[in-house]
Amino acid sequence: MDIVSIILYLLFGAVAGWLAGKLMKGGGFGLIVNIIVGIIGGFIGGWLMSLVGIQKAGLLWELIVAVIGACVLLFVISLFKKK
Repeated sequence: MDIVSIILYLLFGAVAGWLAGKLMKGGGFGLIVNIIVGIIGGFIGGWLMSLVGIQKAGLLWELIVAVIGACVLLFVISLFKKK
């Protein structure tokens, strides 16, 4: 993995985390945590899509999958977060 791939991965994670924070109640946890949530959400989203047998390619699809995974992760985190 080269530096450009790493930077793109972080940018996609940031955008996915930000979008998930906007979509989910509570608005996320701040930029740094949203980036982490977006990156982990990309893995979770890819795993969930493979479970249901959906495999597509493209930057927009990858972003959608990362946002779905980040939303799932934010939901799980919200279950344990004190109100």
